[in-house]
Amino acid sequence: TIDPEKRGGCRTCVEFCKNGVLEFDEQANKARVRSPYNCVVEYSTCGRFCQAGAIGFPDATVFGALIGALLKERT
Repeated sequence: TIDPEKRGGCRTCVEFCKNGVLEFDEQANKARVRSPYNCVVEYSTCGRFCQAGAIGFPDATVFGALIGALLKERT
């Protein structure tokens, strides 16, 4: 997720995301999510390089448990 209160106009996250998840909104002068389903959760390079601390990912343990529960529901 991108915290709208923290995000800035540096474009670092857009440049680091090689999956096309983010794009830069020229009018708002801020990054925004373009293709959320392209995101590789826990890769999180964009978040590590965000100087504003605007990008966050779910806790790996919590996320893994959620995925496990969803997979159990499907079987």
